[in-house]
Amino acid sequence: MVSVRARSWAALLLPPVAWFGFEQGLSALLHARCDLAGWGLAWGAASLAACALAAWLARPLARRGGNRLSLLWLARLALVLAGIFALAIAFQALAILLVPACVG
Repeated sequence: MVSVRARSWAALLLPPVAWFGFEQGLSALLHARCDLAGWGLAWGAASLAACALAAWLARPLARRGGNRLSLLWLARLALVLAGIFALAIAFQALAILLVPACVG
């Protein structure tokens, strides 16, 4: 069984890592082969799923919080960060549809 502390930290760190992986990984892929832009939507969906997983991990903890007030605060912060990074990933994934990858 995973501890409350581990779940809180996992939920807190997963969205920024998912966003960074999406941002940098997709950039490297499109610089190498711009014809694979369609993979960006799948990559964005996977990154959004990681943010949803973080919110799913944090939501029960944000209500009860465990023994410590700090874990409650971390879980609530993780919910906010999951939303912010999911929004950033969604806008970047939509930009793949709007801006052609092989320009120039």
